[in-house]
Amino acid sequence: MKFRRITTLLIGLLIGPILSLPLQAQEVTLNFSDADLVAVINSVSQITGKNFIIDPRVKGKVTVVSSKPLNKKEVYNVFLSILQVHGFATVPTKNAIKIIPDATAKQSAAPFSSGKRNPGDQLITRVLSIKYINAAQLVPILRPLVAQQGHLAAYPATNVLIISDRASNINRIDRIIAEMDKEIDSDIEIIKLKHAFAAEVVRLLTSLNIASPDQKNPAAGGVKVTADERTNSILLSGERTSRLKYRAIISDLDAPVESSGNTHVVYLRYADAKNLATILSNVGKEVIKAEAKNVGTTGGGGAADTVSVQADESSNALVIHAPASVFPSLRAVIQQLDIPRAQVHIEAIIAEVSIDTANELGVQWLLTNEPDGPIFSTNFAGSGLDIGAIQGGLIPEGGALGLGSIDDGGLSFITLIRALQGDARSNLLSTPSIVTLDNQEAEIIVGQNVPFVTGESTGSISDTSNPFRTIERQDIGISLRVKPQINEGGAITLEIEQEISNISGSATSAVDIVTNKRSIKTTVQLEDGALLVLGGLIDEVDVQTEQKVPILGDIPILGALFRSSKSTKVKQNLLVLIRATIIKNSASARLLSYKKYNFMRDLQIERNGEDGIGPVLVPYE
Repeated sequence: MKFRRITTLLIGLLIGPILSLPLQAQEVTLNFSDADLVAVINSVSQITGKNFIIDPRVKGKVTVVSSKPLNKKEVYNVFLSILQVHGFATVPTKNAIKIIPDATAKQSAAPFSSGKRNPGDQLITRVLSIKYINAAQLVPILRPLVAQQGHLAAYPATNVLIISDRASNINRIDRIIAEMDKEIDSDIEIIKLKHAFAAEVVRLLTSLNIASPDQKNPAAGGVKVTADERTNSILLSGERTSRLKYRAIISDLDAPVESSGNTHVVYLRYADAKNLATILSNVGKEVIKAEAKNVGTTGGGGAADTVSVQADESSNALVIHAPASVFPSLRAVIQQLDIPRAQVHIEAIIAEVSIDTANELGVQWLLTNEPDGPIFSTNFAGSGLDIGAIQGGLIPEGGALGLGSIDDGGLSFITLIRALQGDARSNLLSTPSIVTLDNQEAEIIVGQNVPFVTGESTGSISDTSNPFRTIERQDIGISLRVKPQINEGGAITLEIEQEISNISGSATSAVDIVTNKRSIKTTVQLEDGALLVLGGLIDEVDVQTEQKVPILGDIPILGALFRSSKSTKVKQNLLVLIRATIIKNSASARLLSYKKYNFMRDLQIERNGEDGIGPVLVPYE
């Protein structure tokens, strides 16, 4: 009988004495009763010969009952389990093993493992490859199985899972994944239809929620359907047993429709019947020509092979009379054209600041001897009113100072000093917006209809003609004309005509109203929801005008009495931006309407809160 050498290590019940053993001992029996955790770590270090670095937060009492001897490896595995129970983990380094709390262990370079043979309760990180199912779909399923301090994430690019947890728990999760990650008995089946239309059959199946057109999120039955309109076929994928049921449903739907003749009525949901009728008539003629060419005839085969498409605008329906071989082609065209059109919400931001200033200073002289007339005078065109009109009692614009003496029968002289300063400022900030269908031109005008005099005749006492005045009205304000085109990928092409016009507030010598006009006509392309600068204009005009009497006006100091100077400065800053947003469905349209409606309602509430009167829009439902 062969005896095995056994050395026993006993720990006291209360004070926890530790009996040291030689490191060459083969097996030990562990018995701890309410022992200090640090003391247990010292004992394991002596038994296994490992060096430990203990975190100051490592504290606790340990109780272990063992009935059989353990070797060094088994002792260390039991030690890892003790640490796990108390919420601590080991992180191996080059010369020692760190013992730290679980909460910080996964950030402290836990060992990486690519195999399945690892210490039972050692904290490790492993990458698990998933073959057949989507790794991201496993995360919500497996997350409850991972420890609270552990980590679980999916990397979709390579379809793998990254797990940081105890080795024993990772091994358990690996076995669970092995049971789930199996190849499904699925295949793709092509079903060619004879009578029904593939797109219509797919729409019916998906509307009943018995199949899904989305390959990433299949329906509960695991069956996915896709229509190939070019060959009028349905691609069916999923489990073999499930495909048999859907194949039977498709077969029943692909039944010939009883018809009394070649006349059909097709009700449209989105397209305009009148516009579509013209297209279908041309398509039907081309189909008949192609069929005639295939059979080797030169004509269409007589009156029976004619196509007639009439539009009923009241019900938005098409009445089609066509041969049985031609109607499927027309029906396919209708299905592809009778689709909902996306809408585009277009917003323009217009900011303009205009500054118009003018400064004028001039001196005019008049020396006259009645009744002979003027002897000496100075009259500058930029000085406003003619000095000769002063004798008639007219008052010039601005500040005027007149000096002199007027004698009706002798020598008279007049000096007129005139000073004028004009300042006109305008600030325009507008955000016009409009919603229109794809490829449909829309226009919005916000402004006034201003009358302009184009001609008049006042008549006279000797003239028998009637006096008249002709007036032409023009729109003054902000106008936006735009035609959007939605391109593949979400880009939008816009044909834009933007015009801003207003009545000038500066003084002018024009005979009628003067208007300022800025317009932009361009074609741009921008992404959905992006903001684009259409045009920015900074216009600054500085005009200095000086009129003087030769020689006299050049005399230093005194020459100012024979000069007239005028300074005019016009500065305009204009910035126009535009943003286009695609309204893809009714939910997007409701959200946009909700924001605009409630914005106006908040303004009403804010204003009515001041005076306490006025109606308020009801909340948007």
